[in-house]
Amino acid sequence: MMGTYCYNQLCNFYYPNYSITNDVTKLYRVLTRGNSLCQNPIDFGFRKHHFDSVLVGVGMEEIVKEENDGRFRWMEVGNDITKEQKQAISELPFRMANRCKALMRQIICFSAEKGCISDLLESWVRIMKPTRADWLSVLKELRTTEHPVYLEVAKHALLEESFEANIRDYTKIIHYYGKHNLLEEAENFLTLMKQRGFFYDQVILTTMVHMYSKAGHHDQAKEYFEEIKSLGEPLDKRSYGSMITAYIRAGMPEEGENLLQEMEAQEILAGSEVYKALLRAYSTIGNAEGAQRVFDAIQLAGISPDDKMCSLVVNAYAMAGQSQKALIAFENMRRAGIKPTDKCIASALVAYEKESKINTALEFLIDLERDGIMVGEESSGVLAKWFRKLGVVEEVELVLRDFATSHQIS
Repeated sequence: MMGTYCYNQLCNFYYPNYSITNDVTKLYRVLTRGNSLCQNPIDFGFRKHHFDSVLVGVGMEEIVKEENDGRFRWMEVGNDITKEQKQAISELPFRMANRCKALMRQIICFSAEKGCISDLLESWVRIMKPTRADWLSVLKELRTTEHPVYLEVAKHALLEESFEANIRDYTKIIHYYGKHNLLEEAENFLTLMKQRGFFYDQVILTTMVHMYSKAGHHDQAKEYFEEIKSLGEPLDKRSYGSMITAYIRAGMPEEGENLLQEMEAQEILAGSEVYKALLRAYSTIGNAEGAQRVFDAIQLAGISPDDKMCSLVVNAYAMAGQSQKALIAFENMRRAGIKPTDKCIASALVAYEKESKINTALEFLIDLERDGIMVGEESSGVLAKWFRKLGVVEEVELVLRDFATSHQIS
């Protein structure tokens, strides 16, 4: 009795509007933010009672209401959870709203005995009254952690009035389908989106181009690109970039380069990643002229070439067996103050090997050594294979020994 009396006095002092009923199954608390001495609730150690209650914000008040659905304990999830579940709960973002954390705890500890996810979400909406920001916070966390119910929650949210769904929300789900190569599901969802009154725009059609391009279905990607053109709107850099990438993946870099030139004619600047992908495509097949054209376009676009771009040009000439031009490109890179990568040095050695210029290659390596540039693993591997073809075993051992020694010293 003394404990109850003291507890009541404390509550009356800190929270004048705090009332307790005799019914132990109910706890109603009103915390007035106005002139209260303590803004945050005080933990008096009564959690052992496990009241099935839920905290919701209403105007300037926080009210704890009773949740009648016994399947979902919003304040606590119980003590019978696994170590993994406890860890996942502890890693929830610190700044996440309490109502969002309450839902995330339920999702993390969800089991089939409680029904289905839609029941949980409907209960959350009814009790917590979430805003769009709350939905987005939960979806972001589920997407970041790659939780298996992300898609189900995202699709359910579209039907909730509080979510205030727009076309970008549909785009995210289609992007998810594309990421997991669920092409048929993406098509069905696109149809559903249109049935609900949302019409295709450039962003969502670009997502379809990217999806089919990534899956290796070039024809479908091209169809959606043509549909983008039929919208009658100016194409943006993302739409162009997705189709250029589709051409590259289909082994058609020339078509991709034509689109790039179309962009330049409209003064639309492509991203450096698009230029680099096209340059790599030409370099890989040894199309030195194409690689040089793209490299020149990179500089005209005001993009400073890095060591990887320069290496791709050197490799293109090396693959084409044009060692002299490969060396010129290599020297141009050094004069520009760009330190060659080991892959770039290896490409130059491959060019020399194609023309059987062993002495010139050794002079090339000596010049690099004078400038403090040592060969790495890939370059040493090229030399070793070349020496084996020549039957020079001792030189192979020397190269490998020097390589091992230099790494031990470093």
